[in-house]
Amino acid sequence: MDLPLVEEPPPERGLFANRTLNLRAVRTIGYDMDYTLIHYHVNEWEAAAFRHAARLLGERGWPVSGLEFEPSRFTLGLVFDLELGNLLKATRFGYVTRSQHGLSLLGFDRQRQMYRNTVVDLSEDRYEFMNTLFELSRAALWTQLVEIHDRDPLPGVHSYGDLYRAIDDALNESHTAGALKGEILADPDRFIELDPQVVATLQEQRLAGKRLLLITNSDWFYTRQIMTYAVDPFCPRGSSWRDLFDIVIVSANKPRFFAHADPIYRVVDEENALLKPHFGPLEPGDVYFGGNALMVERSLGEQDTQPLYVGDHLFGDVHVTKDVLRWRTALVARELEAEIRSAQAFAADERRLVGLMAHKTRLERSLAQHRLALLSLPEGAGERTDAARRVEELTADLIEVDREIAPLARMAATLGNPHWGPLMRAGNDKSLFARQVERYADVYTSRVSNFRFETPFAYLRAAHGSLPHDPAPN
Repeated sequence: MDLPLVEEPPPERGLFANRTLNLRAVRTIGYDMDYTLIHYHVNEWEAAAFRHAARLLGERGWPVSGLEFEPSRFTLGLVFDLELGNLLKATRFGYVTRSQHGLSLLGFDRQRQMYRNTVVDLSEDRYEFMNTLFELSRAALWTQLVEIHDRDPLPGVHSYGDLYRAIDDALNESHTAGALKGEILADPDRFIELDPQVVATLQEQRLAGKRLLLITNSDWFYTRQIMTYAVDPFCPRGSSWRDLFDIVIVSANKPRFFAHADPIYRVVDEENALLKPHFGPLEPGDVYFGGNALMVERSLGEQDTQPLYVGDHLFGDVHVTKDVLRWRTALVARELEAEIRSAQAFAADERRLVGLMAHKTRLERSLAQHRLALLSLPEGAGERTDAARRVEELTADLIEVDREIAPLARMAATLGNPHWGPLMRAGNDKSLFARQVERYADVYTSRVSNFRFETPFAYLRAAHGSLPHDPAPN
């Protein structure tokens, strides 16, 4: 086994706590597989899903031959507006800060006209949320097909909601059909990004007495081959990925797995994936199909009341886990690494921007006071002339400060993604994605192996929450 990592992790590899989590007290850790334990080359994976879905839509008679997949045009945390056919970015309070219809960003006036009295509420059927990297292909299809549909209505599509559901059906079929998975399994080097530290991370958790579970929506045939390819080369000689997990559950059907009492089956013939109904506690070393989280809880015993579940899906892995079962939750979002690196590189400019904004606030306050003074001073009074001159000077100063702020603000607005800006921010506010992370993920990080920097005995403390009245840092 490699020696434990003892150095301070790079900023982008940290574990970030919304709620304090004592890892020493966690006895069981469950892991998702796709985009959690196993990370994919996003452009390759999503491009393949895009092609397969486009092919299925083309079989319906849709004009898809010219569609292109450009993943850099999208990011996590965007919202599909099924009523108006737009793609949105919103603040934590649901106010729209940026929007796109088809392939065109909406101008400020048009956006304000559409959303001035609208608050994006993800509980409404009108909205769908981009909460995993699997959504990039969906967004690419959506924006281009909205453009096409506006020019010439697509067959069988009577609303943008119909369009979204047709895309959803095609993508679901792409992910479940054998063609896409066969393409990935035939050339895993092209699709999978290996992380040699994952095995050491899991080994150390087991050494610390943790029980480890693999709970994935992928089927057994795909799970076995992907885990064998991505994990086994880093396991000690004579062992495999199976030795890392006490229990493996495939075809879990999350989020339903966390909220319903579906039956569970044991895989009795792993080569042919033959199933047998299972009753009673789950046995270590076995592979199971389906089932539900309550069954897992009963098998863990009464002493383990709050397992930790680690996944990449804000709803399927984190939202329901937290809402229904009160499991502790960790979100994996690889995009954090690029965003944090960008923020680190922008730090000096950010300090300058903050200073300029503080100066602008002081100028605006002074300008407002002099304008008010003008209203109370009689015509011809010397003080009125002085106040008027000062108003002109302050106005000119503000114009100059705005000139300095503008390029820095534009740079800040494109950190993380050139079209939509930072994942966790929307203008000066937290983004809607950040709000979901804050609400449902106890901790979040960019990859599973980041847990190794902190060890299984870490006490992860939540950061001190900031409020508008808090003193500004020096």
